[in-house]
Amino acid sequence: MPTSSASTTDSAKSNGGGVQSLERAFDLLERMADAGGEVGLSELSASSGLPLPTIHRLMRTLVACGYVRQQPNRRYALGPRLIRLGESASRLLGTWARPYLARLVEETGETANMALLDGDEIVYVAQVPSKHSMRMFTEVGRRVLPHSTGVGKALLAGFPPEEVRALLNRTGMPAATEKTITTPDGFLAALEDVRRNGYAVDDNEQEVGVRCLAVSVPNSPTAAAISISGPAGRVTEAATDKIVPVLQQVAGELSEALVTQNHG
Repeated sequence: MPTSSASTTDSAKSNGGGVQSLERAFDLLERMADAGGEVGLSELSASSGLPLPTIHRLMRTLVACGYVRQQPNRRYALGPRLIRLGESASRLLGTWARPYLARLVEETGETANMALLDGDEIVYVAQVPSKHSMRMFTEVGRRVLPHSTGVGKALLAGFPPEEVRALLNRTGMPAATEKTITTPDGFLAALEDVRRNGYAVDDNEQEVGVRCLAVSVPNSPTAAAISISGPAGRVTEAATDKIVPVLQQVAGELSEALVTQNHG
């Protein structure tokens, strides 16, 4: 069967039985996000390998729907209509994560959180509190800078050092406590530890008297991490040895659930 010509690709089916133009449109949106949210057509053509007329047609449709806007400089930017979709999706992500966080609380006794990297900030999207009266309070929706948190370290450990430096340069590194890491070199060394150990620690760096252990969720459709946090007197070195394997196991199971949802 002959392959479809450029003029009929929009109605052509992809290998998976889906609509090829839809797959291409979402691929372009993701490429725009990877490029920082604003790109020119030639950049999109180079990165996607699609011909310019095809990209132009897809972008025109996305602009008409409000998911992309054309800037005065003729470049294309992600549109504000995507914000509502993203916010709904992150709320759902938190909902899906709750049973897994509840199991963490059951097995560790400490408060469990899930956080995402949103722009240059960490945003908490789900939490199940510890049964203890003395516990960490981090409300869902709270935003913090990555350099002073366990989840921030767990998330950024997967990024190239130059990207981490650029982020730290944009956010600055204010000290939340006297133990907060406040230099890029110090933070990059901490990320080395995360990669070597397979988990991140926030040792009184965000809040005095609180220790937090965090791991990233592997293969998550968006960069996500889960953590437990509690008083330093309970989240000791000895407790860490017991808690980390539980965190890693739950992160793996949550990852499988998210990937299934993604392809469901």
